[in-house]
Amino acid sequence: MISGVPAHVDGRMVAIAKDAGGRVINADRMWHYTEGVKNWDPIWPAHGIRILPGPSAMWFDARGNRLRPPAMPGFDTLATLREILSTGFDYSWFVMTQKILKKEVALSGSEQNPDLASKSWLKVIRHRLLNRQATPAVEAFKRHGEDFVVADTLDELIAGMNAKGGGRIDAEKLRAQIVARDSQIDNPFTKDAQLMAVHAARAYRGDRLMRTARPHRLLDRENGPLIAIRLNIITRKTLGGLETDLNGQVMNAQGERIPGLFAAGEVAGFGGGGYHGYNALEGSFLGGCIFSGRQAGRADTIA
Repeated sequence: MISGVPAHVDGRMVAIAKDAGGRVINADRMWHYTEGVKNWDPIWPAHGIRILPGPSAMWFDARGNRLRPPAMPGFDTLATLREILSTGFDYSWFVMTQKILKKEVALSGSEQNPDLASKSWLKVIRHRLLNRQATPAVEAFKRHGEDFVVADTLDELIAGMNAKGGGRIDAEKLRAQIVARDSQIDNPFTKDAQLMAVHAARAYRGDRLMRTARPHRLLDRENGPLIAIRLNIITRKTLGGLETDLNGQVMNAQGERIPGLFAAGEVAGFGGGGYHGYNALEGSFLGGCIFSGRQAGRADTIA
């Protein structure tokens, strides 16, 4: 695995609170992303960055078998993680074109994402509509990243994938799967589940303009070059934490409140075990963080 957080992020305060008598719950629940790439210019050991994918890239396991729904880009992370690990390998592949890379590939972190960093929607829209290249950060990964393969033909692409992945991919089998997908492009009533999702995404104007590429054949050279990205499992966080009452006061192993000890945010143990559930949607933890912080602050003031 590669690391999605700096080396100093070690969860030490959970252990300190446990030593003070707090009860830790859901410690066996971890959150990992499946779309990690090694940072070509790392800041910390095993530094990984997550790709935030749009819906169009084809997703294959280490042997070149297309992942089955709901293991599609941007869908069910936990189901995809289980699917990848069931193959016996800890990596998978995106296969896409330059058109998909340009419009759909973003890198996690506001410093990598011009949609957030530029603070100008006009600049973002102009770049997306007028530039053939992806964002500068994504293009830098394409040029320098060890997980990226760029090629003009599918044979060259597969050769590059096999060079990085131990020669596990059968070229004819991978080609057949891509050809089958490409054969569904002209039919708006496609039977390909992923293309159905692409059409559904493009029904929303914002996704059509900013985030989802127009469906096209991967093997049409006008859409190239072809790009494969080796995706590593990337660590993120524990979904466990400290059990609290509804005011954020930490409970001990006997279910009693510990005077003066409060927990707020994801450490309060709601992540993966509370009202969001284990399969929580991306971003939904923020509401719990704000709510638990308010509750803890009010309770501490009253006390």
